Amino acid sequence: MKILIIGFSCVFLFFSVALKAQTVKWVYLSTEKGDIPLPWKSTEQTGAVVADLNKDGLPDFILSCRKQAPALVWFQRRPRGWVRHVIEKGMLTIEAGGVAYDIDGDGDTDLLFGGDWQSKDVWWWENPYPHTNAAWIRHIIKNDGATQHHDQAIGKFRHSEAVQLVFWNQSAKKLFISDIPQNPKQGPWPYKAIFQADASDEKHGSYVEGITTGDVDGDGYEDIIAGNHWFKYDAVTDRFRAVRYGEAAGRVAAGKFKPGKTLQIVVSPGDGSGPVRWYECNGNPEDSSAWVGHDLAGRMLIHGHSLQVADINGDGNLDIFVAEMMKWSESKTISDNPDAEAFIFYGDGQGNFNKTIFKKGFGFHEAIVADLDGDGDMDILSKPYNWETPRIDIWLQNGTGPRIRLRKKTQH
Repeated sequence: MKILIIGFSCVFLFFSVALKAQTVKWVYLSTEKGDIPLPWKSTEQTGAVVADLNKDGLPDFILSCRKQAPALVWFQRRPRGWVRHVIEKGMLTIEAGGVAYDIDGDGDTDLLFGGDWQSKDVWWWENPYPHTNAAWIRHIIKNDGATQHHDQAIGKFRHSEAVQLVFWNQSAKKLFISDIPQNPKQGPWPYKAIFQADASDEKHGSYVEGITTGDVDGDGYEDIIAGNHWFKYDAVTDRFRAVRYGEAAGRVAAGKFKPGKTLQIVVSPGDGSGPVRWYECNGNPEDSSAWVGHDLAGRMLIHGHSLQVADINGDGNLDIFVAEMMKWSESKTISDNPDAEAFIFYGDGQGNFNKTIFKKGFGFHEAIVADLDGDGDMDILSKPYNWETPRIDIWLQNGTGPRIRLRKKTQH
């Protein structure tokens, strides 16, 4: 009898998750339909970040590009859509990635991006808030060494109130860390390597990539998760020990997909081909052999450069969004991957997922799942790298409802 009850409960839970997935409705907006202003004329769109830049309680989104100015723009949410603003009016070869953080400690959100394979630079831009239309000032963080800086993160990784920047430097095959200086406007910043990648880490792509943060081992401290390793800090030696949890590097995200002390981690092949897997620890998280991977898609993904973790359907459990690129070759006019797919894996909070196809035959790159219109549910933003570019695509969940998270604007 107990077996029958347990079996019925599992079936009921599965169909409950499936039903919630089916009730999610999307309203599609695009630059192709004139719903959103075009960001630029550039045909190579790189980074995407979501943050509240003007402190009005509504999320804004920031896009970077290369090939043609302006290199960096942001879109302000208004009641009837978005208004475009320029951050970097010049032409910079900005790479994918980027991070939003109050770097100078003045109470507003600044932006940080790195240069691509043509650049040795990493920069941050000083937010001119409360002057929405004023110029953003660019400051240098790094201007030497090797090129290409695909992915960055900021956090308190040294078990103190000090804040650090961590970033990949792909041409050097290294992960670097830098303490944010007391005066961050005086650059370049000092930085040092904490990890050297090897060929096995690059198994599913052209280079190592992907950074996120979280308390992996549940000790109360924020950890670095980069590529297929997480990094345990030793305060006595002031060193980071790399713990390999996954087969190969790629886009990376983390969350609790089932109960337990340890975070689970998802990896999708970004600039390459490979499986999308979520990893859980069945023992000591500092022991690589304790990490076990679970396949999600049932096939190899091709340039699965979009990976996000969020409670998409609002059932209280984390879900996983993964999407393939449709085109990445600059020399071609046709798609590299015409059958590209985007998936949402709806989680039940117990480590089980219901696989659904969100879109097929559509180009995604650096897609973001976030509340883009401030109505309390999760939306999806994408800007393909070079598929039918320039363009922006947005899916608003259930359209725009009452803005439940709008707060009073700070007065100055």
